Amino acid sequence: MTLLGAGARDAAVRHDPDQTFPEIRDAVRKLCARFPGTYWRALDRDRAYPTEFVRALTEAGFLSVLIPEEYGGSGLGLAAGAAVLEEIHRSGCNGGACHAQMYTMGVVLRHGSRTQKEAYLPKIASGNLRLQAFGVTEPDAGTDTTRISTFAKRVGDTYVVNGRKLWISRAEHSDLMVLLCRTTKREEAAKPSDGMSVLLIDMREAVGNGLTITPVRTMLNHATTELAFEDLVVPAANLIGEEGKGFRYILDGMNAERILIAAECIGDAKFFIDRSSSYARDREVFGRPIGENQGVQFPIARAYVQMTAASLLVDHAAALFEAGAPCGTEANMAKLTASEASWYAADMAVQTHGGFGFAEEYDIERKFRETRLYQVAPISTNLILSHVATHVLDLPKSF
Repeated sequence: MTLLGAGARDAAVRHDPDQTFPEIRDAVRKLCARFPGTYWRALDRDRAYPTEFVRALTEAGFLSVLIPEEYGGSGLGLAAGAAVLEEIHRSGCNGGACHAQMYTMGVVLRHGSRTQKEAYLPKIASGNLRLQAFGVTEPDAGTDTTRISTFAKRVGDTYVVNGRKLWISRAEHSDLMVLLCRTTKREEAAKPSDGMSVLLIDMREAVGNGLTITPVRTMLNHATTELAFEDLVVPAANLIGEEGKGFRYILDGMNAERILIAAECIGDAKFFIDRSSSYARDREVFGRPIGENQGVQFPIARAYVQMTAASLLVDHAAALFEAGAPCGTEANMAKLTASEASWYAADMAVQTHGGFGFAEEYDIERKFRETRLYQVAPISTNLILSHVATHVLDLPKSF
């Protein structure tokens, strides 16, 4: 007795994410080989931005894969972008310096005017403009986005912006920023998510003229900053979409962000599994490879199982996004499972390498710090669990 018919057996091919977009993956691996661990370790010590790496990715067209061809991009789907970022991280590099250049432009693409698209997207695709700052989080709001207080007051043909943002990555290395702010006070809006708008900020003009950027040093090299707005004047023409509807525009970008970062986590997990498997085969203690010991084998094998399961969910979420179907829950679950798979793999890699896992030259400790971030950002694990509990399981909200 068989459970699958012939047609089903033919369709049930083994899941092998390395076979999706093989040309792209191979090209990314070759590019990343030019930026080995020594490059990243030097940057990490000085908390410096990987300018040369970002320039190489831009020139190769990898950061514009999601921009339609009519605006100078490749016009590919989210799965292609996921393949790029996965391979960057599997190679031991870090896409956090530039991944927002992929998805932040989606707010302009999906909700901007024709004039805005034609003015910005071709230059973003070519790399002449950097749009990789996403101004949402605030120190007093955290993950409760409806409680942001940065306010843009309409004054004639301009908006005057006042407020603060925190944990804004790459602000010092971006020409433009997508800013979520209130144009109607929360207590005056019909519902908490109403009354927020999206402005496109020209950072080149804003810094020193109402915008102050302060770097925030963290446990990893992530170019994180705090922003202070003091009577920053922004042309009303820089409003994206309709005033007061910005929250729903941002949600679209957040889904793409979570799926792409989940792909980075898959790449991190593969990096740790690759390095641990190789080390366990070669490292001899008590006269034999440590990889012969099940106490070493099993955690590596478990990491592989968890990574493979998570990658299937990432693929599923990306497919839904590309089809234009609702995917908020799937994007959240993909990010949660992938971040937990990468964190387990990171811990396993340190344990497998023993003392060498703490040595800079092996790159394990650097990647260990980098992948820990994804338990917290761009959305915390607890908030994802709350989303699933209330939106899927119909449990009462606790807040």
